[in-house]
Amino acid sequence: MKALIQRVARASVTVDNDVVGSIGSGLAVLLGIKSGDTPDDARQLAAKTVSLRIFQDCSGKMNLSVQDVGGSVLVVSQFTLYADTRKGNRPGFSIAAPPDVAEPLYGEYVRHLQKLLGEHRVATGLFRRSMIVEIINDGPVTLELCTDRPDGAG
Repeated sequence: MKALIQRVARASVTVDNDVVGSIGSGLAVLLGIKSGDTPDDARQLAAKTVSLRIFQDCSGKMNLSVQDVGGSVLVVSQFTLYADTRKGNRPGFSIAAPPDVAEPLYGEYVRHLQKLLGEHRVATGLFRRSMIVEIINDGPVTLELCTDRPDGAG
């Protein structure tokens, strides 16, 4: 499981001209799920997301988490994070989990964030929908979190 995390001033998701999720200051998370990922991976990644110290303290050092600063999180499903671009010019997506596997794991990640931060501080896009995602970076600060083991086994 992979999360591309951006510190944001604000972020939103629009589907069919309706804003379905939006936050002010906090984190925008693009979440990719691959075959073999588990609910444990989702919970571990959610815990790491809320604990990641990428907000500035009074000394200007990145020393505070989204939890510490009272920020929110916007989560958007992003299967393309597991694109295979090694051959040719068209990405392959065989590593990404199929939707019937990915959607429950996406839900588990979101539920665990809500448990840790409170439901009112977590917004989402819509799974398997075409979305317009607006992200206003703060910094910019962009990091990748990944539960994949170095040996590639999961």
